[in-house]
Amino acid sequence: MKGFLGIDVGSVSTNLVFLDDDRVVQHVLYLRTQGRPLQTLQEGLKKLSRLLPPKTVVRGVGTTGSGRHLAGVMVGADVIKNEITTHAVAASAAVPGVQTVLEIGGQDSKLIILRHGLVVDFAMNTVCAAGTGSFLDQQAARLNLPVDQFGELALSATSPVRIAGRCAVFAESDMIHKQQMGHSLSDIVAGLCRALVRNYLNNVAKGKPLLPPIVFQGGVAANAGMRQAFAEILGQEIIVPPNYHVMGAVGAALLAAEHALSGVPSRFKGFKVAQHSFATGGFSCHGCPNNCEIVEIREEGQIIARWGDRCGKWSQELDSGCGEVEKIS
Repeated sequence: MKGFLGIDVGSVSTNLVFLDDDRVVQHVLYLRTQGRPLQTLQEGLKKLSRLLPPKTVVRGVGTTGSGRHLAGVMVGADVIKNEITTHAVAASAAVPGVQTVLEIGGQDSKLIILRHGLVVDFAMNTVCAAGTGSFLDQQAARLNLPVDQFGELALSATSPVRIAGRCAVFAESDMIHKQQMGHSLSDIVAGLCRALVRNYLNNVAKGKPLLPPIVFQGGVAANAGMRQAFAEILGQEIIVPPNYHVMGAVGAALLAAEHALSGVPSRFKGFKVAQHSFATGGFSCHGCPNNCEIVEIREEGQIIARWGDRCGKWSQELDSGCGEVEKIS
């Protein structure tokens, strides 16, 4: 088998996707990062290598997510792109002509506006985690509900209550208040879903035109209550694509496939990196008043990448082993 590997390393989850030569998703891995991105990625590579047939050829690798640069130097990525680009690419492949992408993940929320296949605007949440997957996980745990039943319970509501969703602290306080007033759990959960959607529209979308087709992706798209709330408030059909929870990794793999068309051999180091010893460290550079904090990545004791310097003094000393790489400031 030949194909392309996409890796999305985030603060909550680390996702790996393998596409075959026809860009069809063959394998998906969703792992909890648990604050250990290097180890989690190595665990994912081990699992994926066991799923793939012997002698599988990886023709290209793309990385994305908040840990994309770390993952990129670790595996030898051909393409390192931000989440806006990879989510837009994946959504466009799943739903040709998509004009609006709603993406809500574990710790952040994004809105991507596309016109004629190009990203023309985007936005992300700023300081509050209200409305993200982590907040929903916390509320489900507080209510002693399995998170996968959270959305279904919202659908059974008969009279959703109004919850203040502008802030995670206010939302939780308001939910407790509504419980004490005797409202049913289903009405409270449905009210929370609507509050989180209003929060997203007010603080992320901020009046931007949300034209159809509208794609909803990210882990929170699994929540039926959130899907229904978006559909009711926007008055539009909400499309949840297959592999909605790993669209960043899918987009990274698609970009790696596009890069491979140039004929440049992949820089992928192979699944053996799952067995290697990696370590991160750093130091402060006092070469100028900026006092940059330099991050170093070591593989088997050898420095393979540095970043964090504004002038390039340290990072340019090393070849990161990656192809299309964004500038790290």
